Amino acid sequence: MTAVRVEEGPDKGAIWHFGQPAQEQRALAEGKAWADLSHLSIIAVDGDDRIKWLHDLTTQHLLNIAAGEWLPAMILDHNGHVEYQFNLVDDGTTIFIVIDPSYAEGLLAYLLKMRFMLKVDVRDASSEFAVLRAPGAPNEIGGPYALVPRSELDEMKQVFNENAREVGTWSLDAERVAAGRPRHGIDSDHKAIPNELGVLNKDVHMNKGCYRGQETVAKVFNLGAPPRRLVMLHLDGSAVVFPESGTPVNLDGVQVGFLGTVARHHELGPIALALVKRSTPTDAVLTVDGITASQEVIVKGTR
Repeated sequence: MTAVRVEEGPDKGAIWHFGQPAQEQRALAEGKAWADLSHLSIIAVDGDDRIKWLHDLTTQHLLNIAAGEWLPAMILDHNGHVEYQFNLVDDGTTIFIVIDPSYAEGLLAYLLKMRFMLKVDVRDASSEFAVLRAPGAPNEIGGPYALVPRSELDEMKQVFNENAREVGTWSLDAERVAAGRPRHGIDSDHKAIPNELGVLNKDVHMNKGCYRGQETVAKVFNLGAPPRRLVMLHLDGSAVVFPESGTPVNLDGVQVGFLGTVARHHELGPIALALVKRSTPTDAVLTVDGITASQEVIVKGTR
C-alpha cells in the first residue's frame, strides 16, 4: 500500500495511513499493528540524581520507576496550567523523555536551567534514538512503545513487519480519541489544568510531594469544580469534510468550548475530543461548524 504522509502539524513527516485506515485500526485494536513514531523528539537525562530530580519537577511519581517502565507525566507552570506533556522511560542509567517536536526545545531549555548542583545531564537525543509504537494491545498511554537506537531502526521495523501490520497516525489518533486521552496543544490550550483533562491518577499522581502547580491541582480537586471538562463528541456523519482542530464548539449559537482531535473510528464513526465549559449540560446537543454533536463525558468533576 502507498503511504500517505502528514503534511502539517506536530506529526508532519509521519505516515498518516496506508490507504486502508479501517483495516489498520482493526489491526491496532487486535494488537497486530505497529507504527513509526521516529518524528517525535527524545530528550535524555543522565546522572545519579535523574530520578529524584524529575520526580520533583513533574506531576508523576518516579521514585520507584522500574527499568523499561513507561509512564506519562506533565510539567505545570506556577498557576497549575499544563506546559509540557510527555511519556518517559528509564533504562537503568538514563531517562528518555518522548515529546512532540514543537515542545522539545522549550522543555530542554527549562530542564537545563533547573539542574543547579545536582548530578544530572540533559541533552537532545533525537539523533541517537527513536520511538516506535510496538505490536500489542493498546495500553493506558497509547503504547506499548519501543525505544530504539537509530542505528537499529530499520532492523527493528523489519522484525515488527514479520508479525504485525504497519499503521499510521490516523489509526493512533482514532484509538486515542476513543480512549479519551488528550494531546497537549491540540486538545488543550495554554489555560488548561490537569483537572479538566481526565489525567488525574494517570499523568498526574495524586499522592506525592510538592511540584510546581500542585496547589492549583489540589485546590480544584478538593472543590470538585474545574472550569472546563474534556468530552468526546459523536459527530453527525453526514459531513464529507470534518471541522479542523480549534473550531469553536457552540450551544444554541454561543461558544462553549473548542474542538480538539477529530478522527473517524472504525466502529464509533466520526468522533472528536473537545474542551467545554463545566456549565454545559451533559445531555445538550452541540454544534461544530454546523455539524451536530452529542457528548460523552470524560471528566465528571475532578475525579
